Amino acid sequence: MSTSPPGDGAGSSVRGELDPAIAARLSRTPDGLVPAIVQQYDTGEVLMLAWMDDEALRRTLGTRSATYWSRSRGEYWVKGATSGHVQRVVSVAVDCDGDTLLLKVDQTGSACHTGDRTCFDAGAVPLPPVSAEPAGDGVP
Repeated sequence: MSTSPPGDGAGSSVRGELDPAIAARLSRTPDGLVPAIVQQYDTGEVLMLAWMDDEALRRTLGTRSATYWSRSRGEYWVKGATSGHVQRVVSVAVDCDGDTLLLKVDQTGSACHTGDRTCFDAGAVPLPPVSAEPAGDGVP
């Protein structure tokens, strides 16, 4: 089973293509993917991170149903198609470098495959106490 999406990440003429103006803004991984941060549109709650290629983004924009590339299954999946925990896409933004997407969605049910509301419900990482000296940014 392939963990890379079919094609070269530039869309497919058989299924239609992502708008070239949008495609030109994206900076993809070597396997043609872009990480997509998924956020609840009205509360700002970060729900999950998933991966998209041009075809997944094209499908998402065309249907307003969040569609991702599953690296583990090697196939496209529409969030909630089997679970009923759908994501209705409200907006999509490309970050300043073109290497990350932000999907604002209206989440029905759980976003995480574990049944949790978000994929970040596993608990916070404890932060050590802050030292008196600033860490600095490497600039003298």
